[in-house]
Amino acid sequence: MIKLDILSDPICPWCHIGRAHLFRALEAHPEHPFTLEWHPFQLNPDMPAEGMDRRAYLEGKFGGKEGAVRAYAPVVEAAAEAGLNINFEGIMRTPNTLNAHRLIHWAGLEKRQTPVATALFEAYFEKGQDIGDIPTLIAIGSGAGLDAEMLERLFASDADAADIAARDAHARERGVTGVPTFILANQHVLRGAQPPALWGQVIEEISEQIKAAE
Repeated sequence: MIKLDILSDPICPWCHIGRAHLFRALEAHPEHPFTLEWHPFQLNPDMPAEGMDRRAYLEGKFGGKEGAVRAYAPVVEAAAEAGLNINFEGIMRTPNTLNAHRLIHWAGLEKRQTPVATALFEAYFEKGQDIGDIPTLIAIGSGAGLDAEMLERLFASDADAADIAARDAHARERGVTGVPTFILANQHVLRGAQPPALWGQVIEEISEQIKAAE
């Protein structure tokens, strides 16, 4: 199997779109050679722990309402092309995602990482849920097969918070400036929401290389 590392943030719309594109290619190639692992990258590492009003955040980031609308126009178009039903009007808050990344990390220890990462994207972008809220995160985790009582104990502590922050910082030190970023076999880097056709080509080329080596 070939390791495919995915650096993303569950409030990043391009990560949601990139995930959908990748999964479409994987479904079309069920014998693909990839094993997925998700890694933390916070779009807003300095976001207050309680998050903030999403409209205020976007208008502050993009210089007002018109700037925010212009910035998100390509996102809306790309999401529609990817077949995603993103409910931007339903997203009230922009959360700090440190705890969401802690949940993804713990899910990885239980071999449930991809289902949890997917559930976080869907909760935020399609259901308008606040994924900075601990009870919401526990519900998402337990819905994907994790033990709710275990999650309650972990979230009541600062378990793995420093590790998540360190891994985020390490990614930036290695030159990651945005997400999604995909790293194949710790060698080849693909940045951005690549289309399914490109992923299909990558899968076919790697599969052919593996067969030739065998």
